[in-house]
Amino acid sequence: MCTLFALSVPIAVSIGLAAIFGIQVMGAVNPVIIGQQLYVVLDKFPLVAIPFFILAGNLMDTGGISRRLIGFARVLVGNTQGGLAATCVVACMIFAAVSGSSTATTFAIGAVMIPALVAAGYPRPWAASLQATSAELGVIIPPSIPMILFGVAADVSIGELFIAGFGPGFLIGGALIIYVLIWARVTGHGKADASNELDPWVAFKSAFWALLMPVVVLGGIYGGVVTPTEASAIAVAYALIIGMFVHRELKWHDIMPVLEKSVISSVAILFIIAWAGLFAFIINREGVPAAIGAWLVSVIDSGAMFLLIVNIILFIIGMFIEGAAAIIVLAPILVPVAKSFGIDPVHFGIIMVVNLAIGFITPPFGINLFAACTVAKIPVQKIIPPTIAFIGVVLTCLMLITYFPFISLTLRDLVYR
Repeated sequence: MCTLFALSVPIAVSIGLAAIFGIQVMGAVNPVIIGQQLYVVLDKFPLVAIPFFILAGNLMDTGGISRRLIGFARVLVGNTQGGLAATCVVACMIFAAVSGSSTATTFAIGAVMIPALVAAGYPRPWAASLQATSAELGVIIPPSIPMILFGVAADVSIGELFIAGFGPGFLIGGALIIYVLIWARVTGHGKADASNELDPWVAFKSAFWALLMPVVVLGGIYGGVVTPTEASAIAVAYALIIGMFVHRELKWHDIMPVLEKSVISSVAILFIIAWAGLFAFIINREGVPAAIGAWLVSVIDSGAMFLLIVNIILFIIGMFIEGAAAIIVLAPILVPVAKSFGIDPVHFGIIMVVNLAIGFITPPFGINLFAACTVAKIPVQKIIPPTIAFIGVVLTCLMLITYFPFISLTLRDLVYR
């Protein structure tokens, strides 16, 4: 599989070929099991949430919801030097509370924010890097597609994972806001941001229905009214109704392009999940997770050291492997070991998701970097230098999240304990 990755073979194909190799050459299981396992992997009700959240995010973008969220975010943090850059972070945090996808957040918010930042005098590569980094909050602040995948792969409550994501999401968002405000003052950028006269009431009225969306979706989940999967369908219905009949920016002729875009994104993710699930089934059947777990326990004498090694490994893996595939393959291997060290599986799930979210902004295959460069119309080489500082900020937050579990678990314990 690593050889195929090195040859730039698509991730899903690499995982699938590795699984088939294990079946055909090594005689791991009967080949008949391939079709059966591909079906079993996808035959899980929580996975239905993935296409729904992707569709909801695309409907929000086309229906004008993302633009209104940006206007409201600018009221909150925009009236200061560097405030426009901070607006980008806050807008991504709000949009993340419904979309569940960092890539969708990059395109939806970046299409408005990157041109606005450039017009205000911010360097184009820096603006694209800020957008790419802020958009990773789309998979940390719930609802989150990677959290759904982790919950399915490791048999952990998705609701608990969702609520545990708020603390880390706000920590990273706050750290990014502080960084961009300091950067703006040090470099002298964004002085004109403080001169903008913003009307909070007008911005709130414009964004009211957009702001109500995460309240409806997340309130339904934590109020025990709906499951996360059912909430994803509600998000689609809400975005459709608001976009078509309230904001009236979503037209009938927009529906098919939005559906097509959502189907392509959903199929790509589910294709990876299917083959990664087959691969995970084979390595579990051969006892690989148990062997790795026993070895780790024998060479590591503390949970703190285990978490440090896991963070290093996940950071490297995230640079080369798509997050969904990494979670499906690695979660069944690492979670039992984490439990043996007394680490809460929900806390460990948040660590995995945050760590692999960093992979969205690390070269050579950081998908958010390519998405932001597409919006900014610059080559990816130009975005890498300013991204290094942003990676440092997020890595610092990751260490805090790793070794201070209360950041993730306080809200979870209040609601579920």
